[in-house]
Amino acid sequence: MKIPIAVLWVGLTAASLHAQTPQFEVATVKASVAVPLGTSININLGTFRNGTLTMTNVTLGECIQFAYSLISQDQVAGPDWIKSRETRFDIVAKASPDTDVDGARRMLRSLLADRLKLEIRAEQRPYSFVAVVPAKGGSKLTPAKEGDPQPGSGAPGRIIGQQMPMSVLMSLLSRFEGQLFVDKTGQTGRYQIKLEWVPDNDTTRNGASLAEALEAQLGLRMERRREPLDVIVVQKAERTPADN
Repeated sequence: MKIPIAVLWVGLTAASLHAQTPQFEVATVKASVAVPLGTSININLGTFRNGTLTMTNVTLGECIQFAYSLISQDQVAGPDWIKSRETRFDIVAKASPDTDVDGARRMLRSLLADRLKLEIRAEQRPYSFVAVVPAKGGSKLTPAKEGDPQPGSGAPGRIIGQQMPMSVLMSLLSRFEGQLFVDKTGQTGRYQIKLEWVPDNDTTRNGASLAEALEAQLGLRMERRREPLDVIVVQKAERTPADN
């Protein structure tokens, strides 16, 4: 049976986005400097501190992922070049210091529409994924404390953060485990996260699997599901940023 694709909105343009969202006070969007093939580059997928958003050597697909709080690049569709490392951008954008990250995401949507003439539509498409839900005994998530450092860091087998929203935890798990993880906990705040496990491909250590660690350490469990998820489809975009 075919699952219909539901179109949520069509043809968002720079003008419509400007009418809906606040703007950065100052912003630069530049094409990243070309480097010889095989040269390593530093990539910053999005750092937001004290009202300043910084992204370095990012593809348009990665910009869209940050702007729309998507878990995976699989949720961005469009021309091949939007995910190619041959077309990269550097972004520095400043807003009021009291702007939160959700506000910065909305401003980035407007900035991309303005400087890269981005036009998108949103759809829902069926995906297989790992849903993360509360365990039978209930969540063990500890709310973040006021003044704690902003979101933390991670590596395969270890994720730590003092101000981590569930969206960031899902994104890190998806990256490290090579499959899509989706938050179905209903938790909307920021939390103190310390999660340690032994990845399935690590045969050198003994310890808890990811499923065991999630339940024991965070009070969460994993469920396999197939459901429609949001997808951003690029209808139009420019590779060369408009003048600042």
